[in-house]
Amino acid sequence: MDVTDRLRRLKFRAWHRGTREADYMIGCFFDRHHATWSEAEVALFERLVEEEDVDIMAWALGTQAVPDGYAGPMLDAMLRLDYVDIPR
Repeated sequence: MDVTDRLRRLKFRAWHRGTREADYMIGCFFDRHHATWSEAEVALFERLVEEEDVDIMAWALGTQAVPDGYAGPMLDAMLRLDYVDIPR
């Protein structure tokens, strides 16, 4: 699968999490950052979206430690939460 198809799939997964809060947090993060991702970052996000919403949200909110496998620039950007723009 080429990167365009992978990103299309990831966008869907990021915006269809099961709760509105997770959709906004993960979907907005994807929308804000995916255009600059390297192949390795796309692969990391593919793994990340397979995690449970409550875990991803806890990492982003700082209520749980980020696992070593996800620690780094991508989760650092998610921790800033400056990418969430809730549509009205």
